[in-house]
Amino acid sequence: MKIGIIGLPNAGKSTIFNALSRAGAEVKPHPFTTIEPNVGMVPVPDPRLDRLAEIFAPERLVPATIQFVDIAGLVEGASRGEGMGNQFLAAIRQTDALVQTVRCFVDDAVAHVMGKADPVRDIEIVRTELLLSDLETVERRLEKLHRGRTSDPRAGEEERELLDLLRERLAAGADCCSDGLAGRVREVIPDLGLFAFKPVIYIANTGEENTPGQEAVLGILREKARDDGVEMIQVCGRLEAEIAILDDSDRKAFREELGIVDSGLDRLVTAARRTLGLVTFFTKEGVEVRAWMVPSGTAARRAAGLVHSDMEEGFIRAEVVSFVELDSAGGLAGVKQRGELRLEGRDYPVREGDVIRFLFKL
Repeated sequence: MKIGIIGLPNAGKSTIFNALSRAGAEVKPHPFTTIEPNVGMVPVPDPRLDRLAEIFAPERLVPATIQFVDIAGLVEGASRGEGMGNQFLAAIRQTDALVQTVRCFVDDAVAHVMGKADPVRDIEIVRTELLLSDLETVERRLEKLHRGRTSDPRAGEEERELLDLLRERLAAGADCCSDGLAGRVREVIPDLGLFAFKPVIYIANTGEENTPGQEAVLGILREKARDDGVEMIQVCGRLEAEIAILDDSDRKAFREELGIVDSGLDRLVTAARRTLGLVTFFTKEGVEVRAWMVPSGTAARRAAGLVHSDMEEGFIRAEVVSFVELDSAGGLAGVKQRGELRLEGRDYPVREGDVIRFLFKL
């Protein structure tokens, strides 16, 4: 899973990035501290892996991962070169989802590029700049198609029709995901990478004290998230970033002292899994137990290909047991004794918590 972090300058994007990734990106109280994109790879917390380690005693335990990419803040007019412009958007074009950091904290020492926090305005500024960037991408692609016309007038015709439709909708600020358009574009032009097709999650970046002013801003953002049909999570970026640099025991004790049950990363992973419709399955191959995240409904043969291409090409069947059944039985011997180990074919849709052994021939 790859997630791009976006937002206005000084919304706390890099602070949130540090809270999620512990990567130590530079943070300063003025706009455009982030110049080059910050990239961090983060293991996805999953307590089921610890139990699988007890059952299988593997030499290696490998969690699923998320890659976070934090880019320079977007300002109104970025498409025309304002601020840092949109020169770094290419770094997040191939992400699975976008996380928009929305400033809800009040801090006179950290200037707000628009004067004061207004979640609706701030979200729409970024949305507009992404839309204009998409429009530019589509127009460039159309221009390239026209330049490359061949003696066969049918060459690229489907692509051209889709691009014309996208240009029309983007220019009008209309929804590009209705009528199955997104699926058709992904099939015909898989490398286009439009932001209009990417699901978004809002992160409300709050201060440590929940002041009346902050609560009012949060209320507006919650309503905006409901209207947009978007997941929203609340994170105190500065506090989470400070906790993130502690060692495991101190981090746990600090969270307990503050009454923080779930970390910002936990909340984001949960929101991202729901937004993207992902499930987690586990494999035990050789000396390694590993977690994988795939879209819900992924066929067993395709899931096998994530582990190794040979497994997909030579797929025979999958031995499957749910984590709950494996945990209850205390191991594979108990699962087999209870008759709970299932044999599934290539089209079996992988389910949340499946523990799978793929059988294949070379």
